[in-house]
Amino acid sequence: MKFFADTADVKEIRELNDLGLLDGVTTNPSLILKSGGSIAEVTKEICSIVAGPVSAEVVATEYDEMMREANILSKIADNVCIKVPLTLDGLRACKAIRSDGRMVNVTLCFSANQALLAAKAGASFISPFIGRLDDIGLDGMELIAEIRTIYDNYDFPTEILAASARTVNHVKQAAMIGSDVVTAPPATLKALVKHPLTDKGLEAFLADWAKTGQKIG
Repeated sequence: MKFFADTADVKEIRELNDLGLLDGVTTNPSLILKSGGSIAEVTKEICSIVAGPVSAEVVATEYDEMMREANILSKIADNVCIKVPLTLDGLRACKAIRSDGRMVNVTLCFSANQALLAAKAGASFISPFIGRLDDIGLDGMELIAEIRTIYDNYDFPTEILAASARTVNHVKQAAMIGSDVVTAPPATLKALVKHPLTDKGLEAFLADWAKTGQKIG
């Protein structure tokens, strides 16, 4: 499974990338707002840090304007992945952008039928929002499983990007179902390493080593 960081915080992105845990980054208008910088400047810096796809989202809702914004964003760096909403205009834009050989992340997916349409439009990534489905009493992981089945049935190359992942259990469950990618806040990705028995075991090892009075090297 690929790990994407869902943030526009350059410091956190650099830290995860230095750990060797990062395969890409997803941003959106809300995350750009939190960063305090312009979308062009922030995206360019992120793209210089991360070798993998960096999703930059159009804010237009009509096709012609989406394409204009997509052309501007795609010039920021070669690894920019244009993010479009799952609307009819967004799907049309997806098809056009993909025909130019550029990556597209179709976002705000909440149903298997929507995911099927995105795959038909040639999306590089489909972003089902699992956390937001959980918020309204539905099962976000059920959606991931449905999309996985449909894509496997027809050998669609579109990668499932489990979005709105908020917990380590979300990450685990998405991996078990077979999501190609998960995008989550840096804190969630770093929390995957934590386990109380790991901490307890390390503490015991260090205590015993101290008793030997030895040093390595």
